[in-house]
Amino acid sequence: MNKLRTALATAAAAALGLAALATAPAQAAAQPAFLAASQMPPSSTPWTATQVFTGVPENGGVLCAPYKIPPQNTRYREFSTELDTNGVQVTTVARTEADAVKLVDNLRGALADCGPLLEQQNPGLQAVSASHGKLAVEEGAWVYSLDTADPQIGISDIHLFSVGRDGRTVTLVRWGQMGDLEDAPLTAFRTTTKTAVNKLH
Repeated sequence: MNKLRTALATAAAAALGLAALATAPAQAAAQPAFLAASQMPPSSTPWTATQVFTGVPENGGVLCAPYKIPPQNTRYREFSTELDTNGVQVTTVARTEADAVKLVDNLRGALADCGPLLEQQNPGLQAVSASHGKLAVEEGAWVYSLDTADPQIGISDIHLFSVGRDGRTVTLVRWGQMGDLEDAPLTAFRTTTKTAVNKLH
């Protein structure tokens, strides 16, 4: 299960192919803004955030939705605490608004079906995906959870995901730690999601 948890965190954190972007300072300033560490859901130990990365992570895909986000115009930032809590935000600017709408739909479908897919890929694993509704922010954001447990090892993990859009810009946010859905800061994660979408432009 430790191996699965690491794979989940790595896949979601990598969350997609990223092409190196050679941008001038003026162009970089116009790019979508990212969450700060302090804007993640409250934790018993402080959050830290990496710089915003470009390029292609080793994994190259997002959990349960491999390669759904195109490599162009995509960046990400990772978050962590001193405990076993981590997160990531991945943001991409689509070519057109229609492309952004399609990407959101693809990601939502993948996250909604994530549990059954993981159970197929990992015999003995119990995985449940759930939708937690739409948030009224810009063109909308949707929240999902993924609750996994391995009865043989006795370890459970909970992940929260959200996908939101502002015009052509799409962002995916993930939060994860050991525990169950009842341990997850769902209300605070909704606030984090709204903040992430509002900061895009």
